[in-house]
This record gives sequence, structure tokens and C-alpha cells, in this order.
Amino acid sequence: MKVLGTQLAGVARRPARLLLTGLAVLVASFVVYTSVLAQSIAERTVLDGLSGTPAAVDLLIGDKELLGGVPIDTGQLAAAAKVPGVAEAVGRLSTDTQIGGENGQYLGVVADPGSGPLSAVRTTQGAYPSAPGQIAVTPRTADRLGLPVGSTVTVTTGWDDDGKPIKPVTLTVTGMVEGQNDYGFIAYAPLSSVTKLDGTGRLEQIDLRLAPGTDPATVQAALQGIVDAGPQPSEGQPRASVVTGAEMRANEAREAAGDVDQVFIAVDVFVAVAVLAAGLVAASTFRIVFAQRMRQLALLRAIGAGRGALWRALAAEGALTGFAVGVAGVLLAVAAGFGIPPLVRATGTNLASPTLPLLPMLGVVLLAVLITVVAVIAPAFSAARVAPLEALRAAGSTQGKRGIGVLRGVLGTLTALAAAAPAVYVATNLPGRDPKDYNPEPMLMAVVASGALAYLALIMLGPLIVRPVLALFGLPLRRLGPVGRLAVGGVGGAPRRAAAVSVVVALGVTLIAGVVVTGASVRILADRDLAVSSPADFEITAQGDDLIPADLLTKAGQSPDLAHISGYRRLPTVRIAGTDADMQAVDLSLTTLPALKNLDVRTGTLADMGKGRIVLTGFAADYTGLGAGQTTTLTSAGHKVQVIVAAVLPDNAPLQASLLVDPADLTTLGAPAGLTGMLADSAKTGEDGRNAALNAVQKLTQGRAGLGMEVLADQRDQLNGVLNGVLAIAIGLVGLTVLIAVVGVGTTTALSVVERVRESGLLRAVGLSRAGLRTMLTTESALYGVLGAAIGLLLGVPYAWLAIQSLGLQAPLALPVWQLAAVFVALVVLTALAGVLPARKAAKVSPVAALATD
Repeated sequence: MKVLGTQLAGVARRPARLLLTGLAVLVASFVVYTSVLAQSIAERTVLDGLSGTPAAVDLLIGDKELLGGVPIDTGQLAAAAKVPGVAEAVGRLSTDTQIGGENGQYLGVVADPGSGPLSAVRTTQGAYPSAPGQIAVTPRTADRLGLPVGSTVTVTTGWDDDGKPIKPVTLTVTGMVEGQNDYGFIAYAPLSSVTKLDGTGRLEQIDLRLAPGTDPATVQAALQGIVDAGPQPSEGQPRASVVTGAEMRANEAREAAGDVDQVFIAVDVFVAVAVLAAGLVAASTFRIVFAQRMRQLALLRAIGAGRGALWRALAAEGALTGFAVGVAGVLLAVAAGFGIPPLVRATGTNLASPTLPLLPMLGVVLLAVLITVVAVIAPAFSAARVAPLEALRAAGSTQGKRGIGVLRGVLGTLTALAAAAPAVYVATNLPGRDPKDYNPEPMLMAVVASGALAYLALIMLGPLIVRPVLALFGLPLRRLGPVGRLAVGGVGGAPRRAAAVSVVVALGVTLIAGVVVTGASVRILADRDLAVSSPADFEITAQGDDLIPADLLTKAGQSPDLAHISGYRRLPTVRIAGTDADMQAVDLSLTTLPALKNLDVRTGTLADMGKGRIVLTGFAADYTGLGAGQTTTLTSAGHKVQVIVAAVLPDNAPLQASLLVDPADLTTLGAPAGLTGMLADSAKTGEDGRNAALNAVQKLTQGRAGLGMEVLADQRDQLNGVLNGVLAIAIGLVGLTVLIAVVGVGTTTALSVVERVRESGLLRAVGLSRAGLRTMLTTESALYGVLGAAIGLLLGVPYAWLAIQSLGLQAPLALPVWQLAAVFVALVVLTALAGVLPARKAAKVSPVAALATD
């Protein structure tokens, strides 16, 4: 009995069914091999363009470990340039300067030839410097520091023993250049100019380009002799090495690629989750296909096919499906991997093409086969063990079975209890504020284990869980008329199918909800930290015992480019009754700066702040034993004032203060009337607004000795940029699972349409219109999304809270309702759209043809 041949012949007659059955695995194969190619692209891009050493460098004298500080001087550069075979030698050096004297801005000047194969910059405006006293700046430096082409600037290049700037030099901006990085404070000039500014004769590196036909080994040996005869390193200092340009570029790229590898470790985790989702979808679709083919399987059993032969034939069908879709997924990934980089390069962005890793390619195809074989085992075993007569009777009703079996129910319940145990443990053992020697890893692992067990329990108990959820969300649909009742009945009539598909959707929504809730919680925590570390965009401080001139606050308020001006005084000699340590007291207003609204409190309220009231840091409260509502006495240099603690902050306070006090109380404690600092925000948003505000602050401090200025907004931008990037990457990676889930919904709906042709024909025959049938089937698809999204949110939000609390960061539980609602609606819309095409196909079949279908 050639059962295998019969099954394979059936596959050949209906290839569309094979494609639909393995579509989720096809997408997973595409995702897996695309991630392999993406890693290759990232690493090759790093190798090709992100190393700091130009491609034309053949040899160099420097530190191959990239630590810097090796002893190299201009004398070695001159000697290296005379070595036979050296076509060009370029010294690398950067030096620090300061614009505007003591309270000016930092400007780093970097040596570069400006043209030729060893140059790392490209002139875009004006001309590259050709004489001493000339520099070229990057575009952001020109905007930030107000240095357009043609302008002049006075910088200081040295400081005396008291830290006062000396050696002023006037520089003229002759051009604008583009370099590898633009931090907003970088200028370029020839080596001779930078050496004169630096004044030490040192170099950081020597790059050499060899003449064609030169033996690199011979030149390298000669250069090593120059290094050995040069300055010797001091104790603990690395020695200069002569290395090839290729070796240095590889070292630089390897250091940069280390970050790439770390990123792709996280990518691999999410890809593994997507593969798991694909396996679940494949198992669900095989179960649907086999259940609806019970009549054929029963006939095979009736004419002598054994259970083992039938099981092996169905497993072989799964393997064939996996091989076909695995190859298709890999080919699509190859097309994308080699097709996208040229398109990106056409826009002017450097993006290398990938290599073609053959072993991973074979591995992905084998993985697809493995996924489908594993996914087909349980459905095939169930299909093969049904007796012929029972199978004939179950042909139209198998999917309507509502039970899950006693053994499955017991195992599911035990798994749910096992999931609850670590979750309860974590919830009852969360760390307090500032825990000592706390290691979050065991707690996080417990949360992950609990989540995995909870999802496993969901798979086992899915048909039981789906019913109450469907009853809740199906209630309004039932009231919409016959189409709504039919859609709810169609989903509820096959709870196993609904559970199998909804569980995959729930996995994607759980991950997305976790990312959204965790991201919102971390963002609140970051805003609170930034309110302490960067309460405003700019800070002007008086140095030493100096005070800010009285007119500075007035002039700042008159500037159209500045907003939220807030001056403050600092008194560093305040003591709280019962202690013998001096503390920093600051009279900063908590209502002027918008960022301070993000401050958190451990106890009390900031609204109570006023005369006779103070706010303590968490550490000061712990040190003094004071809490909100308690009374104490502050003293300083013989002055004292009685105050009440209005609030206690969780940790630190803005401006490194230990306590915040009212201005009147600080005056009572003997603080001078003059300000020791001033905070201000940009009046306008964006980079242009920031630059305009920076220029306004620089004009305020220009010519005023004893003042320092810091751009606090850059710290905030950097943290926000990192946070936004991490969240975007996380959501993008979680989207892989959502993609698989949506494909699963579309596949299930399509197979349902194929296998329910008679049912559709009957509905059409009793009066349901084509539009009504389309609406019913599309609504069924949407219901899969509703069920999965609801279950996913119920799992994702609590586990996100557990995860964020187990880190010990004291982040709040944020509940971004609108974002979660958007996730819910988006999943419902996506799953509904996945059912549109199958619904349209079903509606096109005439009732007569549908009723005639076996």
C-alpha cells in the first residue's frame, strides 16, 4: 500500500494548500536568513567605512591596541617620510582649545592634510586651510559655535597653574568640511598649524602610503628601526608599533563590530521567538488540514492503510512542505539582501552588500524542515489514530470539538500554577530603594521562566480560555445582526482552531505590550533622572567665590531666544539639627522650569514647598532620620531657622543639593543676595532654536570673568536618543512575531475558506449576500485578533511590571493607555486585513458550485 505516494500526489494536485500550510514557516525562513544577511551587511559596512584609518594607509606607526598615548614625535615623522618606498607620510594629532577665555566653549582642532588619499575629510565650502592661523570647521560646529566661513575666533591653548587660560591665538575659518563624525566642536587644519597650537612636538599616529611596487615588509622593518631609536615609553606606557593599515582597520572595525555583535545577539533572541510562533502556526494549520481531510484518511484506513504508514506519510508531507517553503524563504531573503544595498547606495548612504553564507543557508532550510516536522507530529498522530468509521462520522465536525481532554487540562492547570509560583515570589521579594549588593539577574530569570510557563499553560488551556473572552467581546457583535452572530459562531464553533491562532497573536501582543509598558516606565524614570541632572537646557555658574552679576538675569529675560529663566543661590555650610556634616542648600524654584514637574517624591508633596518648608533628598533623609511633616532646625555660621519637611525625594535633588529651601529661609541662614547660578531653556524647539539660545547665552557671558557655562540639553538629547533607538529596535524585532501571527491568521482564514466551501454555499443559498459572506469571514479574522490581543494585554502588562520592578531601578508602573489601545486596534485591523482576500475568494463561488463541492 503506497500511502506515501497517495499523499504526495494529493500535494501535487493542490500546491496552493502546501503553500498556505507552510506560509508562516516561509516567513520565518525569510526572517532568519535575512537576519544572517543583515549581520553580514552591518559587519562589512563597518569594515568598509567605519574604521578611522583611511583605506589608502599601507603602514602606520601608532598603538595597534587603540589605547593611545604611545611616544611618537615630529622627528620620527620626518625620518619615516625619507624611508625608500614611502610615497606619503602624514602625522595625526588633535589638540584642545577654548573659545572666549575662561568661560568659553571647547574646540578640538584635528590635524589632516585636507586632500589626497590620506585625508579623512572633504571640503564642501570655501578652501581648506593652507597657512598658520587658519581652520576649517564641520557644519554643526559652525552652527553651534557661530563660526561661518570667513569669521575669526580667539582661542586659548594653555592654562596656568591656577587654571586660568593663557596663550590666546586668533584663528580664521577658511572652509567647511565633512568628516567621519560631527560632534559640534571639531575643526581641522594642516599638521604644522595643529603642532604650533599644541606646542609639544608630540604626535598620536603616523600614517604612510607606499609607492607602487614597494615591498611592505622591507619598509616596515626600516620604520621599526626608527621607532626603536625614538623616545622610549615611560613605565606602564605602551610602545609604538609599526602595523599594516589593513591590520589597524581590522582592529578598529572589530572594536566597532563588537557592538554590532551584541545587537545581533538580541536580534537572535527575537528571531527565535518568531521561529517558535511559526511552529505554532504551522501546527495549527496542519491540524486544520488533516482534520478537514478525515474522509480521505478514513478511506485510506478502510482499504488497509495502517496507522504507522499513514502517520509517516503525513509527516513526510510536513517535511516536504518545510523544504519547499524553506527554499522559497531563503531565495526571497537573498533577493532582498542583495537588492536593497544598491538602492540605498544610490541615495548616497554607504551600505555594503552581504556575503552569501552557504552553511547558514543550508541550516535555515533544515530548520524549516525541522519546524514543520515537529509541528506535524501531533496533528498527524491524532489524524492517524482515528478509526475508519469514526473518521467518516467526524469529517465535518472534528474542529467543533470543544473539550481539551482530562490529561491536557490537568497538565495545563499544573503548568499555570508553576507559572504563578515564581511570579508571586518576585512580587513579594522586590528590592527596596537603593538596595545593597542587589543582583537583578535571578529575579529577571524568574520572571522569564514564569512568562514561558504561563505561555505554555495558555497553549494547553487555550480552548477553555478563549470561550469567556469570546463571550465578552462577541456580545456586541451578536447584537449587530445575523452576520455578527454567524462570525461569532464560526469562531466559537471551532475553539481549538481559534485558540491555536489566537495564542500566536497573544504572543506577539504580549511582547509588544511588554516593550510599550517597560518603555513608558523607563521613560518616566529617565525624565525624573533628567529633572535632577539636567533641569534646564543651559546652566551658567559663578566660579569660586564669585557671584553672577545682578544684570545678567534681567538681560537673559529680555532675550527672545531664552525661556524659563531661573536664578538660584547655593549655601554649602548648612547643618541639620542632630548632625555634624555640612550640606548643600539651594533655593531653586520648583515652579519655573518645566522639567522639574517630573521630579518624584518618596513622601510628602512638592506643592507644600514654601517659606519654612524644605525638601530633602532621600540620602539626606536617611542620614538624618527625618520624614515628611517632621520639624527640624537648620543652622549655618551662627544663623538658624526652624523648618518643616515638605517632601522627601527618592534619591538626589537638582544641582547636587542635599536640601531645597525657600529663598527667604536661605537669606536668614546668611546666604549672600547675589546668585551663584542661573538656568535657562531654549525658547524655540529644534537644532536651530538650540543654537540660537546657545549664542544668546554666549553673548551674556562674553567678557565676564569668573563665569562658566554648560549645555545640559545635550545630555538630555543623548539619553533620549538612546532610549528612542532602543525602543524602536525592540518594537521592530517584536514585530517579527506579530508578522508571523498575522500570516497565521491569514493562513487559517484561507484554509477555513477552502475547507468550508459547502458551508459558504449553504449560507448563500439561504439568502446571505456576497457582501454579507465577505463581512462574516473578515469579522472572523478580526475576532482572532481581538482574542489574541486581549489575552496578550492581560499577560504583557503584569509581566512588564514585574520585569521593570525586578531590575531594582524603582521605576513606576506606567500604563500608556492610548498606546496599548493603539496596539489592540492595530492587531485587530491587521488580522481583519489578513482575512480580506480569502473572504473575497469565498464570496465569488456560486452557491450551486459550493454545494456540489465534496
